[in-house]
Amino acid sequence: MSNWQKSSMSGNSNQCIEVRTAGSLIEIRESDAPDAIVVTTPLKFALWLEGVKRGEFDHFGA
Repeated sequence: MSNWQKSSMSGNSNQCIEVRTAGSLIEIRESDAPDAIVVTTPLKFALWLEGVKRGEFDHFGA
């Protein structure tokens, strides 16, 4: 398992998404709720990232 990674844009904030690899899977968690881990495949994670970059989920933060 690799170490948790977060965006350098997050600074010292504890309100960010962290990601790591776990074998052939990707784990995602919210830094202020570290016990709640979402597990996905690299393909699904890549598709989700593409959607984030296109703004498909912006309405959730509004």
